[in-house]
Amino acid sequence: MTFTFARVGPAPVPARAREFRVRMRDGVRLATDVYLPDAGPGADPETALPAVLVRLPYDKNSRYVYCDEIAARFTARGYAVVVQDVRGKFRSEGPTVPFLREPDDGYDTIDWIVRQPWSDGLVGMFGDSYYGFTQWAAVSSQHPALRAIVPRVTTVDFNATTQSGSPVGRPVWLEGIEYYAHYWIDQGVYEYEPDRTVRPVIDQYEQAFRAIGARSTWFDLLAPRFTDLFPARGRHPFDARPVPVLHCVGWFDNIVIPHMRDYMELAARPGWDAVQYLWAGAVDHENYRLADAPATGESDHAASPAALDRMLPGYVDPALAFFDVFLKGVRRADELPKVQWELGHAEWRTAASWPPPDAVPHTLWLDAATGTLDTAAPTAAHLAQWTYDPQDLVPSVVENSFALLHSYPDLAPVAAREDVLCFTGPVLGEALNLAGPLALALQVTSTAPEFDVFAKLVDVRPDGRMRPIARGEVCVRTDEAPDEVRVDLGHTGYRVRPGHRLALLLASSDYPLYLPASGSAENPWTTLAPKPSTQTLRTGDAHPSSLVVTALPARP
Repeated sequence: MTFTFARVGPAPVPARAREFRVRMRDGVRLATDVYLPDAGPGADPETALPAVLVRLPYDKNSRYVYCDEIAARFTARGYAVVVQDVRGKFRSEGPTVPFLREPDDGYDTIDWIVRQPWSDGLVGMFGDSYYGFTQWAAVSSQHPALRAIVPRVTTVDFNATTQSGSPVGRPVWLEGIEYYAHYWIDQGVYEYEPDRTVRPVIDQYEQAFRAIGARSTWFDLLAPRFTDLFPARGRHPFDARPVPVLHCVGWFDNIVIPHMRDYMELAARPGWDAVQYLWAGAVDHENYRLADAPATGESDHAASPAALDRMLPGYVDPALAFFDVFLKGVRRADELPKVQWELGHAEWRTAASWPPPDAVPHTLWLDAATGTLDTAAPTAAHLAQWTYDPQDLVPSVVENSFALLHSYPDLAPVAAREDVLCFTGPVLGEALNLAGPLALALQVTSTAPEFDVFAKLVDVRPDGRMRPIARGEVCVRTDEAPDEVRVDLGHTGYRVRPGHRLALLLASSDYPLYLPASGSAENPWTTLAPKPSTQTLRTGDAHPSSLVVTALPARP
């Protein structure tokens, strides 16, 4: 059967933008759009402006990133906006390799900005995901003009989401590595659907590269070698000069765990702590909102211009308020809340720190005898087992975890599988307001030399539907693992409403979001004969397993 794909190139430059070719220190030129405020009646053409820089690999002119609409909101507030295709992408020159040149290219672009006649010499940066990473890369380069950043749904080290050398590490996030096989082959983007039935799994992508006639260098570094690619080029951003940061986090983002790890580390680091701010909303990576989930034609901002218009204020306005303080100086820093967060299914709140000072941890104990979560620890020891069958993998349910709330999947069919353990809490008589970290401590082992554990915390509705709240996963080397395996489920702000229940799902596959385990010493990318396994969980007595949630006290 013929393998089909489509290559997507750059969209036209908007009429409001003026495109420049900005030369980097090695002579490579990067395509760069500049948006300036409209010169209305009485406007001073000599007014110098602070600039907001966005550096991204997703075509600066595409509808997907809607940079022209974002720029309109910034320029209306008196900012210049500079949007750039990173090296090797779309209209920019250079080899198509992510990450490595971003510190130098960020520095050189900021240096170009401050030499423009419209610049007042101050620069902030804004953007999501990879263009959140380019902000951290620029921080590491320490250009004196960079005064504030607003990284959204991102992390300082994307490698930390894929690999680990410890006995308890991370399963291979196949969806994340597959991204490089679509976006980082050459200047364009390649749209295709891998044949998920092909084994070994690596051949799904070899088939694509043969059809395209080109490869992704970064994909080849990650798969199937399991190579640790960092330390990153140059200084780590956290060791650079502190700059004010507004961390914009999504509770349903698939990168929420490393992003919150970044925030928590900097909020506790002297020198950085005073200038760390948190905006945390009940949104996913693509900025779909829990309040609208699942998305409809009227609420899908990727398809509806009206929905995009409704979404943009919540997306841009926190950054505008932040830059008004740290770039323009027209507001005081003490006017900004240190933490602004959304309690999902409820309202927005502010706090002096995260978790909120009145939030406290609560331990829920897993009981294998009853399949329950309870505040009282079981006194008797019990075992529960589940299987891993590489020929019948637990389905991921959601096709694209970057847009989890677009489909907002029901996990009840997954919970009903025989190879999934489900522990269910009691029906709530009053709301449980989760506000802070979530973590598992599991007494678990396996018949395989290495195994995966995928944990999902879900909200069980009165009608039996199960909606996701948080997730975490670990890859465990059986012989070297500690007795207690800890699983980080990240942080959340979420109201479990009266009449609902919490439940915890445990499984050993989640395909195709994660690479299936080999069940043996073979490489899971290349194995043709993956092995089944049985996982054993101990609960109660001397070997308890538990879930710790952080929650606000009940209001009188």
